[in-house]
Amino acid sequence: MPWAVDGLRLGRDWVAAPDPATLRARWTALTGAEGAERERLFRPSRTRTPSSGAAALPGQRSATARFADAPGAFPDPVRVLRAPFDEQWLLPDQRLIDSARPELWRVRDAQQVFLLEAPGLLATAHLPAGRLGRIRPLHRRPGGAEPNLAPGLLALLGGRHGGWVTPEDVLCWILAAGRPGPRGYEVPLAADPERWRAGLELGHRLLTVQLRGARGGEPPRLPGGRRPYVRAAVTAWPAGLGYDAESETLTLGDGAVSPVPAEAWEYEVQGVRVLEAWFAARCAHRDPGAAGLEGLGPAEWPQSWTSELLALVTTLALLAALAPERAAFAPGPLLPAAELEAAGVLPPPRWSRRPASVLDHQEEGPGGQFALL
Repeated sequence: MPWAVDGLRLGRDWVAAPDPATLRARWTALTGAEGAERERLFRPSRTRTPSSGAAALPGQRSATARFADAPGAFPDPVRVLRAPFDEQWLLPDQRLIDSARPELWRVRDAQQVFLLEAPGLLATAHLPAGRLGRIRPLHRRPGGAEPNLAPGLLALLGGRHGGWVTPEDVLCWILAAGRPGPRGYEVPLAADPERWRAGLELGHRLLTVQLRGARGGEPPRLPGGRRPYVRAAVTAWPAGLGYDAESETLTLGDGAVSPVPAEAWEYEVQGVRVLEAWFAARCAHRDPGAAGLEGLGPAEWPQSWTSELLALVTTLALLAALAPERAAFAPGPLLPAAELEAAGVLPPPRWSRRPASVLDHQEEGPGGQFALL
């Protein structure tokens, strides 16, 4: 996947939140303030201030005049991935974001999958918006029109393994066989058709779990009897998150969810438990140190968050169950580099490392000007 993009750099945390209502409240507070107070709430950076103009993000409707002059209407929030397995909402207004990566917005659609390199390989249907490592889109153009793969790779693999190979097949193989190396993630390519098919089967299961029902698929489920349920509803804002291994119960204040496998509770990314990080992100606005717009958030625990928690527990439990199989997976004999070079797959041409030209988007430039692409 030659084309890679650095992650979005938001510049101010208040432009993202776990629920859309919080973003509307923050937008209302910001647009209702004036002068120095608006400047303080905005949190200017070298890249963005209330006096900065910016183009509309591809595919989004937002004002392009200077924010100080005309904030415009509230932009509809979009679903993004803020942290590993943490889906939140973002204000898609480039005037508010230090580095929004418009090239990623141009290829963001129902067919797209974004592969994140660090930490670990993670696939998501939502635009990553945070410190999540390099982003490699599966497709270079909207509608899945052109894969972000080394030219000639699909034909080579199809000829080798006796069948039609799709870009998603390659993504599944990467999830199963990709391993960190000295120059980033390395992807060995199997020479044996049986090992190739085994990797595709494992990778497909990994992809299904990681996409979490996006792109019209069914959300993954644990076997009957192991599915987590709400045993006690959250009636007051939970003071903390706890876990009892003996009863497999996850507690949120007076609320309780079970059964929660220990593997889901212990699931970590970069030494941080995913469930604890998810809970902390939803309590951030209640921190005494939260100032300005970051201090705005729901006064009561939303019921929808408990539903999201159940889905997250399921995802982590299924991934933990697949982890030993993935760790033990061996690609077998590999395609030699000479064969890849002879087919023109390696090295990938320079143009494949750059974003493709996308000319079918109507994009408004700063101040209402036409955008020249």
